[in-house]
Amino acid sequence: MMALAQNFPFFSIVLAMFAGIISSVLPGKAAKWLNTLVITAVGAMSGWLLVFLYRTGEPFVYWMGHFPAPWGNELRAGLLEAGMALVFAVIMLFSLVGGRPRLELEVAQEKQNLYYILTNLLLSSLLVMVYTNDLFTAYVFVEINTIAACGLIMIREIGRTIEAAVRYMIMSLLGSGLFLIGICILYDLTGHLLMSNIKQSLALIVADGTYTAPLLTTIGLMSAGLAIKSALFPFHSWLPDAYGYSTVSSSAMLSSLVSKGYLFLQIKIFYRVIGLDVITNSQVIHILFLFGLMGMIFGSLSAIRENDIRRMISFSSVAQIGYIYMGFGLGTELGMIASVYHIISHAATKSLLFLSAVGITDASGGSKRFLDLTGAGYRNKIAGVAFSVGCLSMVGIPMFAGFVSKLLFAQAAVGHTYKTLPALLVLAVSTILNAIYFMKTVIRIYTPQREEVQYAVPPQHFGTRKVTLLALVVLNVAMGMLSQPIVSWIQAGLAMFG
Repeated sequence: MMALAQNFPFFSIVLAMFAGIISSVLPGKAAKWLNTLVITAVGAMSGWLLVFLYRTGEPFVYWMGHFPAPWGNELRAGLLEAGMALVFAVIMLFSLVGGRPRLELEVAQEKQNLYYILTNLLLSSLLVMVYTNDLFTAYVFVEINTIAACGLIMIREIGRTIEAAVRYMIMSLLGSGLFLIGICILYDLTGHLLMSNIKQSLALIVADGTYTAPLLTTIGLMSAGLAIKSALFPFHSWLPDAYGYSTVSSSAMLSSLVSKGYLFLQIKIFYRVIGLDVITNSQVIHILFLFGLMGMIFGSLSAIRENDIRRMISFSSVAQIGYIYMGFGLGTELGMIASVYHIISHAATKSLLFLSAVGITDASGGSKRFLDLTGAGYRNKIAGVAFSVGCLSMVGIPMFAGFVSKLLFAQAAVGHTYKTLPALLVLAVSTILNAIYFMKTVIRIYTPQREEVQYAVPPQHFGTRKVTLLALVVLNVAMGMLSQPIVSWIQAGLAMFG
């Protein structure tokens, strides 16, 4: 008999999708509260499922409608899937609640229910990418994710956001197209779309030594498609505008969740579709490693040159995505553990940075220029402290989540043969560059102004933002101080992938 918790992946997806449909006929305020309730429910179910999986110690497969494939769709849940669903729900809730006061100012009243429709669709697509056991279903919801993200970028309908959405759509369609072509070739090779069945067929193909070139092409196309969609250097040109000019909630969700959904899907393909041993022996892993290193450097250099605080935070995401792909490129279990940990720590930290940055700019007359941010940490103390914590975490200062990530990457690099030196060297250089642009900003906001200036602060309720910032600060410190249970969970979850 199926336990109640085994229905939660299906319930979570369907709940998010139906909430989007219902929100279309609700006023903005009602849609807001429905959205909050749904995200909270998804988080609660994900937490319950995580505890259930720890108790059973075994992953399970859920047949939607109780029909096996190809008549029904398969969902698969293990420790890593349940944990990532929980992380996505928590970060989305924080991003929305913390950015809601600004959202109500920037988005027209008649479009606020549309915003929550898109948010619900985004949540459902992320959950499907986490739980699905079917490659084509993953592709369909990758596209739904893209549509929702574009809508969240351009909902303000100002020139820069529309331009950013168009650029994002063009690059995303290129990535989706490559991903789909890879799926088609894979289906032609194996005759399957279910991840577990594909892996079994590919094991026979690899053992026979046949279809080597088509298989390598497939790995390359699917990896390239997801790399483009997750903004790996040099496919990141859409990212600064998309993150820099969207509403604060949209920026936090795009940076913390959307790119992370694609990265998690990449991990699933490595483990559950192709097989990590096949990936490790292919040339693709070396290419991902190289572009990851380049992203770490060039993303940081671009951030240093920025004079806009939100675009600076956006360019830092390019560098952080480079870290994750460097971990992929190491092709080891430690490298993958480090990458997964960084996905989580970066999601929490980047949401913290975007939300606190808005508090700093509001305290500076709405300006995002560095010179205008002088003394902002004194004018908005909570935002200043929260932003400083986020910066310290990104630099890799002990006691914060980012330090654990970089320590894990260093440990993973040391265990490699010929990739140790370039990985450690670039890790060190990137850390120095991170310190330059993040710490100069912290110094700027805590530099006293020579002349007292009265800034007009937009009328809004600050209580929810303060509570959210404090919660994210606590989360960041907790991840930095209590990292071992998280690392153990990631390790156990990856073991269930096999």
